[in-house]
Amino acid sequence: MAEPSLAVRRKSRPGSVSKRSRAPVQPSAVCSPVARKRMSSGGEGPPAETPVRGWRWRGAGRLLGLGIEVGRLRLGGWFGPRLSLRDVDRERPCFSEEDMFGDHDSFYGNDSLLAEVDDIEKKYLQDKNTNIKVAGEIIIGNQSGIHQEKKDNFSNSENMVVLKADKEDAFQMNENDPVDSNQELTESILDDLPSSQLLYFEKIGELSSGSRISPVSERRNKCVNFSLDKIRSPSFCPDTEHRNRPTDFSSESKCDLFKTESLKDHLKSAMTGNAKAQTLQVSKTKQLKEAVLSEEICVARKTIESSSVDIGPFYGLPSKVKDLFRQFRGIETLYEWQHDCLMLESLQQRKNLIYSLPTSGGKTLVAEIIILQELLCRQKDVLMILPYVAIVQEKFRGLSSFGIELGFLVEEYAGSKGRFPPIKRRIKKSLYIATIEKGHALVNSLIETERIYDLGLVVVDELHMLGEGSRGATLEITLAKILYTSKNTQIIGMSATLNNVGDLQKFLQAEYYTNNFRPVELKEYVKIRDSIYAVDSKTENGFTFSRLLNFKYSSNLEKADPDHIIALVTEVIPKYSCLIFCPTKKNCENVASMLCKYLKKEFRAHREKEKQDLIKNLENIGNGSVCPILKQTIPFGIAYHHSGLTNDERKSIEEAYSTGVLCLLACTATLAAGVNLPARRVILRAPYVANDFLKKNQYKQMIGRAGRAGIDSAGESILIVQEKDKHLVQDLVNSPLENCYSSLLLELTKGMQSLLLSLVGLKIAVTHEEVNNFMCSTLLGIQQQLLSKEKSLAEIIKDGLENLIEKGLLKGRICEKDHNSKCTLTITPLGKATYKGSIDLAYCNLLYRELKKGLEGLILESNLHLLYLVTPYDMTSNCSPDWMIYLKQFNQLSAAEQKVVDIVGVPESFITKKASGQAIRKNVDSAVVNRLYLSFVLYTLLKETNIWSVSEKFNMSRGYVQNLLNSAASFASCVLHFSEELEEFWVYKALLTELTKKLTYCVKTELIPLMEVAGVLEARAKQLYNAGYKTLAHLANANPETLVKMIEHLSRRQAKQIVSSAKMLLSEKAEALQEEVEELLKVPADIPGTC
Repeated sequence: MAEPSLAVRRKSRPGSVSKRSRAPVQPSAVCSPVARKRMSSGGEGPPAETPVRGWRWRGAGRLLGLGIEVGRLRLGGWFGPRLSLRDVDRERPCFSEEDMFGDHDSFYGNDSLLAEVDDIEKKYLQDKNTNIKVAGEIIIGNQSGIHQEKKDNFSNSENMVVLKADKEDAFQMNENDPVDSNQELTESILDDLPSSQLLYFEKIGELSSGSRISPVSERRNKCVNFSLDKIRSPSFCPDTEHRNRPTDFSSESKCDLFKTESLKDHLKSAMTGNAKAQTLQVSKTKQLKEAVLSEEICVARKTIESSSVDIGPFYGLPSKVKDLFRQFRGIETLYEWQHDCLMLESLQQRKNLIYSLPTSGGKTLVAEIIILQELLCRQKDVLMILPYVAIVQEKFRGLSSFGIELGFLVEEYAGSKGRFPPIKRRIKKSLYIATIEKGHALVNSLIETERIYDLGLVVVDELHMLGEGSRGATLEITLAKILYTSKNTQIIGMSATLNNVGDLQKFLQAEYYTNNFRPVELKEYVKIRDSIYAVDSKTENGFTFSRLLNFKYSSNLEKADPDHIIALVTEVIPKYSCLIFCPTKKNCENVASMLCKYLKKEFRAHREKEKQDLIKNLENIGNGSVCPILKQTIPFGIAYHHSGLTNDERKSIEEAYSTGVLCLLACTATLAAGVNLPARRVILRAPYVANDFLKKNQYKQMIGRAGRAGIDSAGESILIVQEKDKHLVQDLVNSPLENCYSSLLLELTKGMQSLLLSLVGLKIAVTHEEVNNFMCSTLLGIQQQLLSKEKSLAEIIKDGLENLIEKGLLKGRICEKDHNSKCTLTITPLGKATYKGSIDLAYCNLLYRELKKGLEGLILESNLHLLYLVTPYDMTSNCSPDWMIYLKQFNQLSAAEQKVVDIVGVPESFITKKASGQAIRKNVDSAVVNRLYLSFVLYTLLKETNIWSVSEKFNMSRGYVQNLLNSAASFASCVLHFSEELEEFWVYKALLTELTKKLTYCVKTELIPLMEVAGVLEARAKQLYNAGYKTLAHLANANPETLVKMIEHLSRRQAKQIVSSAKMLLSEKAEALQEEVEELLKVPADIPGTC
């Protein structure tokens, strides 16, 4: 049973890589004179040496199978490795750097060695019938192997690598048990012999099988065969040419081998074989490292398949995985709960699992180990579903380095990225990291292509999101389809905030594991006026008085800061970090500004140069522009963080906070569910998110950021409460978590109707009866007792199907009287395009009409007409055009572009009258007007590629412009997939492919290859391009240390992640091309005229 740590160790096998320890050899009755002479020469002093040109005589060794001691041999020079035997005198290493052949016409040089060997043979080989099988104990090692083995498991040799035996299996001589000792020596030696000599021994064994074989020789033959098996196995040496190299034995030599040969001849033959051995160009060190990893993966795979308790070196994974977690994450040991969870019987039996722990408890590490087990041991693809694009990108960067080292692919499915269906890989398995929406589309494509069985595991983070609106509905649909179509796909769900786990267990058919572990203790407090109360559920009102604030407020300061935020933050900053969660974006900016006005000037001195560098970096991002509030607050180590920032700005601020340059962030609630940015103290400015009172789930997410593992001994959360909200807050802190309910009914077009349409389209359920059966297995089906009494689930399903038929998305009929009718439903082309494009059913008919109308007169003089078609419908409702700006932008359009405005249905007179404030008699669709205005923003953005200048030009926040751009790129991708399913829209395929790419990156064309790499945004791409890194190949082959020196404000960790991500992307593209080549060259099975 493994201990609760990383160090789960397995017994060594042949081929293990550990240093060898040997006991001293005891004198034997059968020792040769040479050996006896050495032993009697005076204790443990250095042995006498007989110099030989190209060779040196070292110590004494035992002849294989004969028990006769001969001299130790070392071979230096021409082919690199030396001949190395046991009892190496480390005190006096003997190195010969002469070329093996030297000035001689053969490799024998001075023949004193061979002459001495010949004498020994004549003396001791009295029996002429003795079958001499082996010539000597010859092990070819590395010139630097003796020293290197102390610090590396593998001897680094270009031509030959010697695997050292594990300490536990190290050879020890036992005087009382000479046979066993001899056997161990034989096995140890033969493990280290080169392949050419092993093949030589095998041939001797085959040809002399009729002669008398001693027991020792028999054991040696078995060992030779074992070693040969290792050499020939694919896992031992990937080089096919080396494995299959034939051994050259003529018919004459076969006859000679039956005769008793002299020891000298055997030595000559063995050394000749070694010298003639073909030298590989590929480093065998690398080959053997891969071989050991491959072998461990095979063992781990067999272990997992057999559900054995003995789980191998690291939870059924190669020991290399343990080293990678240490190297990339700094993780030395697992928490006890993590070990217990990984050892659960339900996981060993591949049952579905839900596990719940507080934030920062280490849930993700358990999921990652399970993911690696699936990819490496079971050789199945894995889907990981995360809630936000930023988290997908962060996880992609973090796991790419594991993929490169362990030989699997990591693919990003977020925004407009991702292939549908994904490429079917020949060898490597894929880890798909996806947002909820992209994960759904991916599962649909796998079901349609009948590849859902390739998906071995699905991991869902933030499982509680099942109950959160349209995204929750999409997640429920995805999981329900997987459960229904693939019984072999395992589902793992994790969350910090789950309550009605029973319903979720029934839905996912899962086991449940929970633990209250937190690596850092969390202390919850509430502040009312100037008093701090500890949250204590045992008391009557839930609070216990803790202390009074110790901070002197002037009358002016009291007016500016009535909630005493300055007093709370100065207790921790700048030495420790602090997060302040605010109800609105504007409140974040106000709090950050207020703090800077009243903080002491000493705060500016803390890491002053790095703060100035951050401001310069933000100026570069904004092409010379920087937010005046950030310019004011950053010198004090303070910034705000909300959706009003651009992607580049947000990333720079997050990195500065993570490294301690910034010590305080005023942020909105979205940070709590986003990237991991913990703090010593978390302050909740008010118990509200916007105008809504805080939910328990949201409260737990926010305070969960308090306490940084490995840095803080404790974390604190302080909720600022007004007297009027006191009773509400008492209920909040003492109430249980909210239950998770299905969102399928609440989100009709994105929920129930979308599910029904795709069920028929994917042929999961094509009759009313089958649809009913499927719906009973959803979370809604499990919770149907909570439905209103007005309509049953069956009636809701019937109404949904009828609505889809009415919209022209489905064909067929539903029998009124017999719900179990076998009437088959089929999907229409429009219905198929809708679900494959992931188009909201509320807009699918409108999109079809607009694309159809566009075919009649698509204006391609510029991108404006296409941009209008891909402007998201759901962003028009919260758009309020500035009519003067609207008119100004219209007047700057060319005549052809103004025609686009007329085609979509917005007359020039309407814009003019709106700008001048005149009354409008003619009704114009406000959704179309707003959508066109947003199209103008996107059009300007693609021309200028500068979010700052465009946001100023349209009087919008730069964060809103960024969000519009991201949404347009994603919707353009959806419209592209929609068009691909309808033959009449063939013209849009090429046009939208290029437009989607432009919207995704919104930079100059030369920067796009660099921005394809996860973590490289526009500002960073410009830096890399100017430094000479202009292609993906440049980045993939870059040295991280060089990157750090050449690129300003780039940390070593970021540089390594960029290089790893680039390597992964390059590998993925190369694999895709290879797959295409294989497919093209594949011989069809149905060639006419063939059998």
